[in-house]
Amino acid sequence: MIKCHLSRIMGEKKLKVADVARAIDVHRNSITLLYDETATRVDLDTLNKLCIYLKCDIQDLFEFLPE
Repeated sequence: MIKCHLSRIMGEKKLKVADVARAIDVHRNSITLLYDETATRVDLDTLNKLCIYLKCDIQDLFEFLPE
């Protein structure tokens, strides 16, 4: 299972989904799916923009948990 920590990171920085989506020029639904951990696909460009905007590494966003 892959766990997405976007909601925790955004909460720590007090960021809203709409603000992040607007700032990185990505559709709000893409951020919402990651935030809610319901995304089945992730665009690499979106991940790149998120890491730059949030000043984090990819391993800060995602974690692999063996089942």
